[in-house]
Amino acid sequence: MRGAIIALGNFDGFHKGHQVVAQTAIDWAKAEGRPAIIATFDPHPVRHFKPDTPPFRLTSLDQRERLFTAAEADAMLVFEFGAELAGTTAEDFVEKLLVERFGAAGIVTGEDFTFGKGRAGNIDVMKQLGAPLGLSAKAIGPVKDGTEVISSSRIRDALKAGDCETATELLTRPFAIEGVVIHGDKNGRKLGYPTANIDIDHYLRPQYGIYAVKGRLPDGRVVNGAANLGIRPTFDPPKELLEPYFFDFTEDLYGQTIEVELHHFLRGEAKFDDLDGLMVQMAKDCDKARALLA
Repeated sequence: MRGAIIALGNFDGFHKGHQVVAQTAIDWAKAEGRPAIIATFDPHPVRHFKPDTPPFRLTSLDQRERLFTAAEADAMLVFEFGAELAGTTAEDFVEKLLVERFGAAGIVTGEDFTFGKGRAGNIDVMKQLGAPLGLSAKAIGPVKDGTEVISSSRIRDALKAGDCETATELLTRPFAIEGVVIHGDKNGRKLGYPTANIDIDHYLRPQYGIYAVKGRLPDGRVVNGAANLGIRPTFDPPKELLEPYFFDFTEDLYGQTIEVELHHFLRGEAKFDDLDGLMVQMAKDCDKARALLA
């Protein structure tokens, strides 16, 4: 993998803007017969500097690896972001890491990418430091849809507002939460709607409520469903979970890793006085989700 062209950024979400940066690196690598690598940081630098920040991740490392592979990168490079990397100077980041350790021949980043202790490095610094070492660098300007720049923060704002359609457009795919199916309180099973419960973990919290969803199973099958994302106010104690109910599906998923895509926001969470009222509403939610996903 030495002599590679590296797309360098955080790439959380791997949205349209990130994809342009990655594609530029991949095209450059192909033109010169070099390996193409997409680099990312984990944990996210914000998590290091502001550990109390609420969860905001759009993709797990496993999801990013699949997305980078689909983009035709030859490898994913993960920089572990901790005190050591945070304290690395811009000079050492370029010379010791990119050039000496990874043997990079070229770097592609977004124009706003910064690196090194105190964020001392930017694309101009990268070019100045890299040129004598045989490292070339290119910067990609903001990618827009119309007049607005495509950004992870815009996607997060859309999801917090329950606007799945905008998030899907900017990501080029639905926002998806991946996790291991865990045992819950079996309330859904008692009501006739058995759910495959997933811990939301480090993911951004979209607007709490009911969603039309698609589930991707370990064997590649895709199933339609409706899901509650939130704290289930009708039940005590409140417990934050993603609870998808898949239509016409009766298999055991416990312990398996599945991915749940949020396609449409149906309604906000509500507390019901009795289970009969909840069941009537759940039937309506499922009918609406079926219609939307069809």
